[in-house]
Amino acid sequence: MSSFNVKEVQAHLPEIIAGLKPGEQLLITQDGQPLAVLTRSSRTSWPCKAGSAKDKSHWIAPDFDAPLDDFKEYME
Repeated sequence: MSSFNVKEVQAHLPEIIAGLKPGEQLLITQDGQPLAVLTRSSRTSWPCKAGSAKDKSHWIAPDFDAPLDDFKEYME
């Protein structure tokens, strides 16, 4: 658990919160004594949904699965 002084937290709160991982805790101290614990909440939604690209067209090169020239000697 990370620990920050209350004055540091006041000056840089958005950056500190952005640096926390979901569920990670941060101890806020004042004069060396524990004052509060800040916990970043878990994500409630994901940036995309499963199957959201099913109607999109995708292009794959015809030689997508062709052996690479670097490994040609191993393929013989």
